[in-house]
Amino acid sequence: MRLFVALDITDDIRERIATFISETRPFAPHARWTAPESWHVTLAFIGERSENILPTLKGELAKVQCNETQVAFGGYGFFPHPGSARVFWVGIKAARDLAMLASEVSRASGLEITKAEDYHPHLTLARAGGASLSGAPGKQVTDRPNKRFGSLQAELANMAPPDFGSMIAREFYLYRSHLTTHGSTYEKLERFELAPLSASAKKIS
Repeated sequence: MRLFVALDITDDIRERIATFISETRPFAPHARWTAPESWHVTLAFIGERSENILPTLKGELAKVQCNETQVAFGGYGFFPHPGSARVFWVGIKAARDLAMLASEVSRASGLEITKAEDYHPHLTLARAGGASLSGAPGKQVTDRPNKRFGSLQAELANMAPPDFGSMIAREFYLYRSHLTTHGSTYEKLERFELAPLSASAKKIS
C-alpha cells in the first residue's frame, strides 16, 4: 500500500481555492488540475509499504507530540521556475511548529528525518500536461524552458495575490493513496490529535 501523512484542510479554505481555480482554469486548459477533495498538506511521504507495518506505524505516529499551529493559505508559484513550469501551487505559511511536526512525523515513520528548515509546504493545484512530467519541486534534468502556463501567468499578473484564509491544525492523518486511471484518490486510515507540548508534559509528570 502507498502511504503518506498529511493535514486535511477546512471546508471554507477548500471552497475558496476551488472558486479561484474555476476562475483561472480556463487559462491553462491542457494542464492536469487536481480535485478539491484530494487537497492536503503533506507532512511525510512514506511510499509503498506492506500492510503488516500498519499497527507499528500507527503506534509510532500516536506518540508524536506537537503544538497546535495556525496554517495560512495564499499566494501562488510555479515549480521549478516560472519559465520552465511543471507545477502550479498555492503557498502555505505557518509557524515553526508545522515544520517541527513534519520532522517528528518523518522520524516516527522510519524515514530520513526532514529538517525543519528544509520543510517547504505547498498545495499543488495543477501539473503541466504529460503523465511523465515530475511533480517534484526541485529542478529535474528533463526541465526545459516552456510556456505551458504562459496564459495563466499573464492572467495572474493582473490579479492581486489570492488569500484563502487560515486554519488551526489540531490533528493529522495517515493516508493511503489509491492509484486509478483517473488519478489518485486518498483514504484516511487513522487520525492523530495534536496536543500542546505543555499539556503532554503535565500528563507525563
